[in-house]
Amino acid sequence: MLAIEIEEPGGPEVLQRAQRSKPVPAAGEVLIRVIAAGVNRPDVMQRRGLYPPPPGASDIPGLEVAGQVAALGAEVQGIELGDRVCALVTGGGYAEYCIAAAPLCLPVPQGLSLIEAASLPETFFTVWTNVFDRGRLGAGERFLVHGGTGGIGVTAIQLARAFGAEVYATAGTDAKCRKCEELGAKAINYQVSDFVEKTKSWTGGRGVDLILDIVGGDYLQRNLDCLATDGRLMQIALQKGPKTAINLLPILLKSLTLTGSTLRPRSVAAKALIAEALKEKVWPLLESRRIKPVVYATFALEKAGEAHRLMESSRHMGKIVLRVSGS
Repeated sequence: MLAIEIEEPGGPEVLQRAQRSKPVPAAGEVLIRVIAAGVNRPDVMQRRGLYPPPPGASDIPGLEVAGQVAALGAEVQGIELGDRVCALVTGGGYAEYCIAAAPLCLPVPQGLSLIEAASLPETFFTVWTNVFDRGRLGAGERFLVHGGTGGIGVTAIQLARAFGAEVYATAGTDAKCRKCEELGAKAINYQVSDFVEKTKSWTGGRGVDLILDIVGGDYLQRNLDCLATDGRLMQIALQKGPKTAINLLPILLKSLTLTGSTLRPRSVAAKALIAEALKEKVWPLLESRRIKPVVYATFALEKAGEAHRLMESSRHMGKIVLRVSGS
């Protein structure tokens, strides 16, 4: 099969075509003929040598795919050959065939293309577990997401709105702010406005109940400053780095919760619980079009390097997807 390898840590040019043996599914796994594969920030970090695959995972990048089931391992139930599925995987997505754990395969929502379906798993699993499971966002609460037009942002805005929250988002241009507003958020251009001041003014000085942050670094103190009493900060990425100096006093005075998580190393069983929640509570929203995939651009698999260049430019508004087989 055709696959994209990382020759060595480096820039987008290290993503190179290669021929690999078609993988064989073990017990509890399925083999997917990949039609499309999502591109995500962790792929870029892996390419740079900053995010190695967990033990046992494929060294081929790619954490989400959509396609048709081509083979079944032993003990797989509820999935048939030829089924159209999208799946969260621990690696291997940038290839014509990919192994996925059966519990992490979800049916393609009715009415969606396989390109659209490939844009769902990584961000929807991530947002659901952090915003709703761990972050406990409730209807009527105020929610702030940083990077509102990235893959995480466009997903978080729509899901939080669908479940009754008041949503704020930061973005770096006026055009990106307009996109956030189209999706249902009040938007803050962080290049010209202070998000702490903006959120405080919009909430009558109270602050927000939950923040989903991908930035880290010096954003930590500002996040703490704009949280309301009993507010929660969910840290899921560190684009500005893992270290900063902070004043701990707001955590005590406002009874704040600061936590974080990663998704890729979790067990299949843990991720399967997220898959079940998405199928029950979110897939109907996709099928009714109350929430929609936001695909900004697609590239042929062989052009994976160009897809990474676009992601690193931060010009995109939504997901980037690779067209793999028959698409």
